[in-house]
Amino acid sequence: MQSSLAPAPPLLKLLAHDLRWRLVTHLAYSDYRVAELVQLVGEPLNLVSYHLRQLREGRLVSERRSSADERAVYYRLDLEQLHHLYYDAAAQLHPALGIAADPTQRQQWRFNAPAPRLLFLCTGNSSRSPMAAAIAQHLSGAQVLAFSAGSHPATQINPQAIQALARLGITLPALAPQSLELYREQSFDRVITLCDKVREVCPPFPGHPTPIHWSFADPAKAEGSEEQRTQAFDQTAAQLAKRIRLLLTELELERATAYNN
Repeated sequence: MQSSLAPAPPLLKLLAHDLRWRLVTHLAYSDYRVAELVQLVGEPLNLVSYHLRQLREGRLVSERRSSADERAVYYRLDLEQLHHLYYDAAAQLHPALGIAADPTQRQQWRFNAPAPRLLFLCTGNSSRSPMAAAIAQHLSGAQVLAFSAGSHPATQINPQAIQALARLGITLPALAPQSLELYREQSFDRVITLCDKVREVCPPFPGHPTPIHWSFADPAKAEGSEEQRTQAFDQTAAQLAKRIRLLLTELELERATAYNN
């Protein structure tokens, strides 16, 4: 039994603040620049920056400099870390409350027809976006239709991307990268940009699907030894898989709610 004098878990103190909660709510679905968060929450820049720093110090939020504009910084919420800290906090109240499956390790989903349609975009469509589409198809058991494209398609899929997914037991076809122009008139449930540059030029799509941005560094630009470059692709694949598992769960719940209503 926990002592009644034990302090409240730091996570609960962080999330109890209204502005921090609003920031976390937005970052739960997409990465944003600070100026965008200022607009979303309607608060001054200095105040938003202060609370983002609190969330960074609490290990909930990380930042990455934009590859499109190095003066800008993207903020990302670590949903996996938030989940772990949340259940650790619950376990301090009562051990039975600390038991919950990790959503980033989930393996099965069930979708009502029609199949969700996802479009993953990056600049060259040679690494990040084809990896994401292949991971989504694989994890969902082909229950979702996942496509990928680029604003400036490369000539071929990066062989290291194919090899990284092969190590996860996922097949990434060595097809020619495609232009996002091929998909501009098609409808999707989600359009996910994986590259800061392509986000800046991403066109509107029919039906105005929910836009999502995941700010990923291009693993093909990783420097160092062969081992370090291979590790960059493996880390990208692992991070994509975690985010896609959460996205599949979101879509599953969304479809179930719509079906029941």
